[in-house]
Amino acid sequence: MNEILVVDKPENWTSRDVVNKISHKFNTRKVGHLGTLDPIATGVLIILLGEAVKLNDLVLNDTKEYIATAKIGILTDTLDITGNILKESSHIPTKEEINSILKTFLGKSIQEVPLYSSVKVNGRRLYDYAREGTLVELPKREIEIFNIELLDYKEDTFSFKVLVSKGTYIRSLIRDIGTKLNICCTMSSLRRTKQGNITIEESYTLDDILNDKYTSLSFEELLKDYPSVVVDSYLEKKIRNGRPLENRYNYDKFIYLNESGKVLAIYETTPDKKEVKPYKVFNL
Repeated sequence: MNEILVVDKPENWTSRDVVNKISHKFNTRKVGHLGTLDPIATGVLIILLGEAVKLNDLVLNDTKEYIATAKIGILTDTLDITGNILKESSHIPTKEEINSILKTFLGKSIQEVPLYSSVKVNGRRLYDYAREGTLVELPKREIEIFNIELLDYKEDTFSFKVLVSKGTYIRSLIRDIGTKLNICCTMSSLRRTKQGNITIEESYTLDDILNDKYTSLSFEELLKDYPSVVVDSYLEKKIRNGRPLENRYNYDKFIYLNESGKVLAIYETTPDKKEVKPYKVFNL
């Protein structure tokens, strides 16, 4: 069982809940997911089964697109609507003010991760420190925002679409938007609409998948943005055995396909650029 599933994660489910359901459905423990979504969030959650689990660290580097809604006037400890209120504010910014501030977040910046997150500090998850009330310095990361667009504005909420680099926390982004507006802001909803080249339109509900009403993605579809090279049966055997090969291509990382168009392996260039070596080899 080597499958790639695109689930439209339901609200109030953890990503692990979805993995457990899929694991039970297909009777396998070799299941993983790409890019954790908080319970409050919905949308694209890519599930990997069997050999597809090897794609985990490769695809996690992809950009992600979200539609988020912010609640104006409160700030919580979790940075979303499920948390305990820490601060409140009464000022309501105008639509023009919000739109103007959003544009200032375009490009690269340094973001502080949320206290309630799975990021590890000294070997422990941050949410463990949070739950026991232990103070800890929150890590900061470089992120990049490629596009951000105001979608809707009401008296105490606003929604926006944003395309971000890996590791970006939308909860933290909303907190920082509030800081620039001199108000309190907390995330009230989040929907992931795209991860890499996979869109929400390609997803299925969990019920669809549990009832066999879905189509899985092929390895070729998930990796279609990577350069590819087709090889004959002679080289296919070497690639399946994980042999390094002469570097004939100007690619840092690329895919070898057999003559039938099936993915054999992902290879990468060695530091001296003379050879290419296996990064992931698939037994498909």
